[in-house]
Amino acid sequence: MTHSLVCPETVSRVSSVLNRNTRQFGKKHLFDQDEETCWNSDQGPSQWVTLEFPQLIRVSQLQIQFQGGFSSRRGCLEGSQGTQALRKIVDFYPEDNNSLQTFPIPAAEVDRLKVTFEDATDFFGRVVIYHLRVLGEKGTNRDPCRDLHYRAKLGEPRPHPRNLNFP
Repeated sequence: MTHSLVCPETVSRVSSVLNRNTRQFGKKHLFDQDEETCWNSDQGPSQWVTLEFPQLIRVSQLQIQFQGGFSSRRGCLEGSQGTQALRKIVDFYPEDNNSLQTFPIPAAEVDRLKVTFEDATDFFGRVVIYHLRVLGEKGTNRDPCRDLHYRAKLGEPRPHPRNLNFP
């Protein structure tokens, strides 16, 4: 069963925020399920969102709701596992409207994603997104070293090696 894979432990980054006003237009609004809030990028030739998941995931769909007039004509989804370089998974072509758009994704098991929005419909290159959802399933192969790296980024203490449960 596919469900949203973005969780509180998912680390997200964006290319820019309009006027650096993160309170009103920040990345948190991509995932808050609130119809009244959005991420609004600043101007530029392309915009992007990166997501680092706490474990491997199997992506099956990407859902995006733009604000009409501030969408993208072309998008690219890239992904990777661990410290590997990002590789292209699929190109997608959004419509310039306000509806929630669903894009099927070829089978990919990753723990990092980058969604790049190119060729914005806005003259200045701004993108406005109300919802960004990554749908799929949690991966079955957990990498204990990746989990330790992720915990260290959160500032958690490293466990003693004899307390690790390797598969």
